Amino acid sequence: MKKTWNKVVVVALSCMMAFALAACGGGSGDAGDDVIKLGNTGPLTGPAAIYGQAVDNGGKLAVEEINAANPDGLQLAWQAEDDEADGEKAVNAYNKLMDDGMDVFIGSTTSGSCVAASEKAFEDRVFELTPSASQVAVTEGKDNVFQLCFSDPNQGVAAADYINANMADKTVGVIYNNASDYSAGIYDKFKAEMEAAGKEIAAVEAFADDANTDFQAQINSMKNAGVDLVFLPIYYTPASNILIQADKIGYAPTFFGVDGMDGILTLEGFDTKLAEGVMLLTPFIATAEDEATQNFVKAYKDAYGEEPNQFAADAYDCVYAVYDALNKAGVEASASHEEICDALVGQFAGDFKYSGVTGADMEWNEAGEVNKTPNAMVIENGVYVPVK
Repeated sequence: MKKTWNKVVVVALSCMMAFALAACGGGSGDAGDDVIKLGNTGPLTGPAAIYGQAVDNGGKLAVEEINAANPDGLQLAWQAEDDEADGEKAVNAYNKLMDDGMDVFIGSTTSGSCVAASEKAFEDRVFELTPSASQVAVTEGKDNVFQLCFSDPNQGVAAADYINANMADKTVGVIYNNASDYSAGIYDKFKAEMEAAGKEIAAVEAFADDANTDFQAQINSMKNAGVDLVFLPIYYTPASNILIQADKIGYAPTFFGVDGMDGILTLEGFDTKLAEGVMLLTPFIATAEDEATQNFVKAYKDAYGEEPNQFAADAYDCVYAVYDALNKAGVEASASHEEICDALVGQFAGDFKYSGVTGADMEWNEAGEVNKTPNAMVIENGVYVPVK
């Protein structure tokens, strides 16, 4: 059935123009009634903008490639709205996307925003695939919301399992943000998995604000406990301060992070030499030698003049996965967003699999969580490289 719009014709026409011209935010593709309209909210400005901009870039690139490669097939449009990593602003941005005719929600970028916006997507029966919002609450109780990133619990479990399997001789400590659901959620699962394996965590220190710049007490605690592997389930900004302050006192353990640390090499004013040897698990490594990764990296560099991080890669895969599922389900652009949602849920909650730059044979469970294999990488000479 043809889409029915809730707005008067004048508003609808102006919103279509906004998609085509990207006047409302990042945009790509013709936004007429003959396309599937993908929307995203994320921090395009503010402290977390490195994540939101990467998602916007990755999504736009995928849409442009798909439309160019399939001129006679299903066409896509892309629109991104700035939510500044704020839940209330994310809801406003989501509403803007819906006013502009969004069919599928690729978002939100950050967990707090996504929890708020996903409630709206559930109410409106809009299919949602988030590239990077990893909290369990994002998908919990919502059959139409899925994650392409690892959930927080899965990150904690995977990190503990990797450390126990490959670095069992290390004395482990943890510094985490106990006011962040993201950080605390990863830590809780990491702790439980370590305990289940009979492994001791020698020291645990917390902080309560990612804007914190003084980590000397936490670092001294790690050093005094003889910790030679510090697990950091935190974002790159506080991590950079920890690395700087540890270096000042000559403390050089192995620092082991999570996906939120991706971006530390592009942090303005940060000496990347201080990140030498930092390890983390990630689904994407830009220096990987497979053809798909190298083609994506080249296209991204050509388009934006910089190397993609995993947030860009996740968004890129989100668009391609949705496009693949739309075609497998036989969805036409004239379908309503509710019909599109039902078709995509049938795919993602069924036997649908997708292989992309962030994983091979990805599949999803009914809780919306993705199953894919993380890769261990280490920073060497200012770049991420696979651990050999």
